[in-house]
Amino acid sequence: MIIWLILLIASALALMMMRASAWAWLAAEAVLLWLGARLAEIEWPVLVLLAILFFTPTLLVAIRSVRQALMTRPALDIFRKIMPAMSATERDAIEAGTVWWDAELFSGKPDWSRLFALPAPRLTAEEQAFLDNEVEQLCGMVSDWDATVKTQDLPPEAWQFIKDKGFLGMIIPRQYGGKQFSAYMHSQVVMKLASRSSAAAIAVMVPNSLGPAELLLHYGTEVQKNHYLPRLAQGLEIPCFALTSPYAGSDAAAIPDIGIVCKGVHEGRETLGFRVTWSKRYITLAPIATVLGLAFRASDPDGLLGGEREAGITCALIPTDHPGVVTGRRHWPLNAVFQNGPTEGKDVFIPMEWVIGGVAQVGRGWRMLMECLAAGRAISLPSSSVGFSKMAVRGTSGYAAMRRQFKIEIGKFEGVQEALARMGGHLYMMDATRRLSALAVDAGEKPSVISAISKYHITERGRMVVNDGMDVIGGKGICMGPGNFLARVYQQIPIAITVEGANILTRCLIIFGQGAIRCHPYVLKELAAAADEDRERAVQEFDRLLFGHLSFVAANAARSLVGGLSGGWLLAAPAQAAHATRRYYRAVVHLSSAFALLTDASMAVLGGTLKFRERISARLGDVLSQLYLVSAALKRYEDEGRQEADLPYVDWSVQEALNRAQEAIVEVLHNFPNPFVAFALRLAIFPLGLPYRKPADVLGTHVAKAMQTPGESRERLLADAYLPRAGDPLACGEQAFALTPVVQQLEHRLKPDIREGKLPPMPQSLLELTAWSALALERGLLSLQEKEALDAFALYGHQSVAVDDFAADFDRAEMVAQVAAQSS
Repeated sequence: MIIWLILLIASALALMMMRASAWAWLAAEAVLLWLGARLAEIEWPVLVLLAILFFTPTLLVAIRSVRQALMTRPALDIFRKIMPAMSATERDAIEAGTVWWDAELFSGKPDWSRLFALPAPRLTAEEQAFLDNEVEQLCGMVSDWDATVKTQDLPPEAWQFIKDKGFLGMIIPRQYGGKQFSAYMHSQVVMKLASRSSAAAIAVMVPNSLGPAELLLHYGTEVQKNHYLPRLAQGLEIPCFALTSPYAGSDAAAIPDIGIVCKGVHEGRETLGFRVTWSKRYITLAPIATVLGLAFRASDPDGLLGGEREAGITCALIPTDHPGVVTGRRHWPLNAVFQNGPTEGKDVFIPMEWVIGGVAQVGRGWRMLMECLAAGRAISLPSSSVGFSKMAVRGTSGYAAMRRQFKIEIGKFEGVQEALARMGGHLYMMDATRRLSALAVDAGEKPSVISAISKYHITERGRMVVNDGMDVIGGKGICMGPGNFLARVYQQIPIAITVEGANILTRCLIIFGQGAIRCHPYVLKELAAAADEDRERAVQEFDRLLFGHLSFVAANAARSLVGGLSGGWLLAAPAQAAHATRRYYRAVVHLSSAFALLTDASMAVLGGTLKFRERISARLGDVLSQLYLVSAALKRYEDEGRQEADLPYVDWSVQEALNRAQEAIVEVLHNFPNPFVAFALRLAIFPLGLPYRKPADVLGTHVAKAMQTPGESRERLLADAYLPRAGDPLACGEQAFALTPVVQQLEHRLKPDIREGKLPPMPQSLLELTAWSALALERGLLSLQEKEALDAFALYGHQSVAVDDFAADFDRAEMVAQVAAQSS
């Protein structure tokens, strides 16, 4: 009997996981009943009862006409009553862009071959040369300290260099004079610039992400493309795009700015156009822009276009010197000096040909913006956040390895190692996510959900990296000056958190709210079928989808249970995956199944109200996000040749993300409105308890040590970040860091001489180290080459730990005067 029961349960789980047809279930049930009679000696009356219990529901499902009459038609009627209303704006947002790996994670059974098929990121020879030369030169021309204290802008020569060298046309095709760089190259450029200067990164980033060039490429008329794209590529035009209004920030689709279709005079002739009134703010590059991309709500009260009276959001390009356009004033975002400010206009007449795409695109602006945001959001802020995080990790890890307190390097203290481990682990995963998201864009995707995940989680981890860096460098981090490599980044972190969709909005509404319908294999199709006015056609399609959906739920329930009972070992890992990381692939499959099951349960219990339960929606989005981040880290490990030295970063980042996903599931269940369903889900997902632990202390120590050890592993972690030339405080710290192994080796070798009194202990003050090395040389304990290494370490180390100070009456008066002059 026990054997038969085990066979019964195992067979049911296997059939569920294989999503077997009803006829396959009938065959399996007949075999199991026969085995019950032979193995368990079940008596005939009991067998008959079991046959009725097994066969009846299976036959109801197997016979389509019966199934449709008894189940599908009533279900369709109920579904039509409860399905959430969807506005045109919501539909545009949901349908915009494409689904990719996010859909695989929604499936409960990701197809890893699809991820492995994506080639490792590579730059062309032309792209690599541009990164090594022009981008390197631009980094050397700028400094956040000089820009914020002295000029309140990039220096004029940097702006001219940006224009002359084609930085503003990286995404523009060669036929229009642009660079036609890949999305990955775009990401590399922004990342490297952000590791040096936020103003330079943003000046280059904005025209190449959400801006007129992107919109023109996809939607512009040939006349518009031929006019503007060459001028943008050559830097003859500085673009900006104005979307956000004072009373429509996060709710950008509700912009009050309006353009009324009318006839007016343009260049001496009467023409059809819009009379537009707008008030915008937070518009990057607006103070210096020569061409303004403008989103407004089109209204056609007189029916001059022959369509709807309220056409919807429309995008146009307007020269900023056009009469009535007001620009020039600046916002001052947290001491950042990138050009950002308001723009407005009242009853400004623009001809219809200034609408991007012409009259055919009137009212289609929201869809256009959603499509372009998907690509831009995947590149811009993720890349800039990785850039400043690489700078923070470089400076902080080098400082911790070199700086001594209590006669020991501070990087050897466990408290500091804990912070360093977070910095290194987060950076590894951030960079992996940035790379994978850019690759998706290069593969032709417009990944709306993935771009939201990348933007939110990379900027949030960037905040953690910088905060930990500030804790490690201590007092040096809180004193402003050219020697402080973290202060300006620390100040400006909230900018990345806020722009391109505030992070609270992105987490609570976009990631899961858009993904639950867009990426789910059935929901969007079920909504379409239910909306079909042809009832018979609706019944046929809804029947197919409904029972496919039920099979999908059963498969995920079974896979979740099997994964929970076996610790993931009975779930498949891809054959091409490295042995060291296979357990992580199994964990992703387990949590992907759990996520899909939890998503369906939430939609079933909460229905249309789920979109208002933002905390539940946000936590479900967290699960999806962590699984995507884990996928990116695993892909990176494979792409980089399975570098064994990098395994501590992989292990720490993946384990931390899996634990976060698990915590998010637990929090959903703790707050689930139906406790009975929550209990059943908990048993199905975690039948033996919570399997995914936070990274162990010993693993954190390995990460911290890797960050403080010169070599290829650390260089891969910091790859393509800018390293300033000699004399810069960050460069001094790196030079001192490179000498730490030599210093440690010499100190170890000289310990016996110190114990015997031949030499005093090595001084903690770097200012005294040169005299100490001279004494050791004099006594024959050091070679001249060794003394020079110690002296160089003392010089660079002292410059690295130095804290800037100023005359009491210097900065404040000068800065206030310059700010006043700028404002006027």
